[in-house]
This record gives sequence, structure tokens and C-alpha cells, in this order.
Amino acid sequence: MPRILAMPTSSLLLGATLCAAAAVALSTPATAVSLSVQRACMSDYMSYCSKHAVGSPSLRRCMSSAGPKLSGRCVNALVAAGEVSRTEVSRRAASVGR
Repeated sequence: MPRILAMPTSSLLLGATLCAAAAVALSTPATAVSLSVQRACMSDYMSYCSKHAVGSPSLRRCMSSAGPKLSGRCVNALVAAGEVSRTEVSRRAASVGR
């Protein structure tokens, strides 16, 4: 009989958080997200959109709505990954500044 090892709660939370952060930049559930985006956007996901299911369309809408509040680190990672253009980031930043 295989032995099941218990994972500490903090490890489970970290694993769940990493999975959730992976969904931040998904345009479709089949799209892979780089580890750098996962790391850069984890705290933004937890701050603004953690009530949304990983991979759900509502999560993508939530992160898009939170766009002006996202950390520079997350935005830069999303731009580098090609998930959003620098032009769109600048346009949204300008509209917030009005």
C-alpha cells in the first residue's frame, strides 16, 4: 500500500497560489504562463482577484480591471511575455491620470 505523505499547509497554500498566479495572464486555459509571470504577479492575484477560479474567464477580467493597480513588476512581466503591449499599458495609465 502506498504511503501518503502529508504536505504542510504552507506548502499547499504556496502551490495553490502559484497555480492561481499562472492563470493571471491566460488568454485561454490552454495557454502556458511563464514562471517569471507567475512569480511577478502572485501578490497582485492575491490582492485583487483571489476569489476567482484559476483559469476562469472571470479571473482574466478581474486582472484586466485591476490593471491600473497592478504592480510594475507584474506589468513588466506581462509585457515581456507578450500578454499585453507597452502601448496598452501606457494608454491605460494615461486614462487613469485624468
